[in-house]
Amino acid sequence: MKTCKTALFLVLVSLLCAATAASAALFPVIVDGRWGFVNQAGALVVNPQFERAGSFVGGLAAVRLGTWGYVDSSGKIAINPQFDEAGAFSDGLAAVRLGSGVPHPFNGFKGGGRYGYINPDGTYVVNPQFEGAGPFADGLAPVKVGGRWGYIDKAGKMVINPQFEDAAAFSDGLAAVKLAGRFGYVDASGKTVINPQFERATAFSEGLAAIRSGGRWGFVDKAGQITINAQFEEVGPFVKGLAPARQAKRWGYIDPAGKFQINPQFEDAAAFAEGLAAVRQGGRWGYTDKAGKFVINPQFDEAASFDNGLARVKFSRKTGYVDLTGKYIWNPAS
Repeated sequence: MKTCKTALFLVLVSLLCAATAASAALFPVIVDGRWGFVNQAGALVVNPQFERAGSFVGGLAAVRLGTWGYVDSSGKIAINPQFDEAGAFSDGLAAVRLGSGVPHPFNGFKGGGRYGYINPDGTYVVNPQFEGAGPFADGLAPVKVGGRWGYIDKAGKMVINPQFEDAAAFSDGLAAVKLAGRFGYVDASGKTVINPQFERATAFSEGLAAIRSGGRWGFVDKAGQITINAQFEEVGPFVKGLAPARQAKRWGYIDPAGKFQINPQFEDAAAFAEGLAAVRQGGRWGYTDKAGKFVINPQFDEAASFDNGLARVKFSRKTGYVDLTGKYIWNPAS
């Protein structure tokens, strides 16, 4: 899985810019230390008033006013602030935490306190009881009980008993799990489909998942067959037939056969989104198309993937949004 100095920024961005309906897309911005939301034209729709703000998913966005709650697209409080941590809605439910805790990089939700799940009305569907919790996908969510991870359904019933050292959300019908220090994959019944054998394992995307073996990254299919030998220093997920891969300290993009379609030339690279990929060259981030041609020249200190036609960028410690042509719709602000 791709890691770089901007990883924490990109993780934050993924939380702030998760997908929502394009016709009603809103984007979090910060003005004078307070967060609000703009539309795709860069017009303020929700005035800056929050200490922090997350993405709109299913018509709701997590916001912090002392504690975390949720607002609707008009900026009205839909679920009163009351949580110590609040995730984006997924499969109609959101993981929330009561009590202190520290997020964990594999699931995003791990640490002290207790986790449960709420519906868009703010009602607990699954009461806070877990040591850790991940998002719902394919009707199941990873939860931690007694130091081990298992999976619950949307009624809170444990359908895969806690037995794993770590567990990720399902994707393409399979979930990466860690057992005896190695990663493999299970299906929705808890049956092991790909035996734990890898040093690391990521989610499936377009039928392939990145795995690390012998300190190098390659890809497996859903049958567990190695389709691309472990040979790369780092990789990202496949999107529209291309995946970022690093070889000899340079990033390019490979096809499902493992052949470079965009030669390794970048200092860093992210997966494609909406036809463009963020790449770093000469210490600056820009965006390239699938032919490897710069559409937006390297100029940013940091850059996130496009979502609903906009990408969040950072310049001189200030953040803004650009459209697919590189035009600012929200100029960098503190």
